[in-house]
Amino acid sequence: MCTHNHTYTYINACTFIKTHTYVYTCTHTHIYIYIYLVLAHITLVLIMQTTFRVRSRGAGTYEFTKDVTAWCAKSGVKVGLLTLFVQHTSCSLLISENADPEVQVDMKNFMSRLVPPTTDPSMKYLTHTYEGPDDMPGHIKNALLPVSISIPVTNGRPCLGTWQGIFLFEHRDQSHERKIVAHLA
Repeated sequence: MCTHNHTYTYINACTFIKTHTYVYTCTHTHIYIYIYLVLAHITLVLIMQTTFRVRSRGAGTYEFTKDVTAWCAKSGVKVGLLTLFVQHTSCSLLISENADPEVQVDMKNFMSRLVPPTTDPSMKYLTHTYEGPDDMPGHIKNALLPVSISIPVTNGRPCLGTWQGIFLFEHRDQSHERKIVAHLA
């Protein structure tokens, strides 16, 4: 058995400074729980959020890795988890190869063959067609691909592989300004 008398100060989520004194009588097995509780109260968690705006010029992929990497570096968060979420229903997010541009051409062509426009005879069963022949196929592609991705952050940088980049995948033929919310904690 041991007795602990500790005082610690921490800043809680509402930025109030609090000081607590605890007296513990515990067995050896409780010490680990005690240490965890103390650390949980004195850990300051930085939470950052921003919105990236990506202008598309029609269907295809648009890399914005450099923007995300620069924002993470400026955030002050050294270790955390980055979540990106696109706020639209006819585009998606991808982590894909960014070294060879042919990969992006092939991705666009594959998705166009997988889900052609409503003018294609194979798509005549679709009923949502009044916003254009690319609209409902854009919604289907959005349902097949991620609209949210999570990336670990280490040393203030997204932990991407050598040839990985972060892309907006636009599914509509017209240009759009797309908003991607970034949350880093």
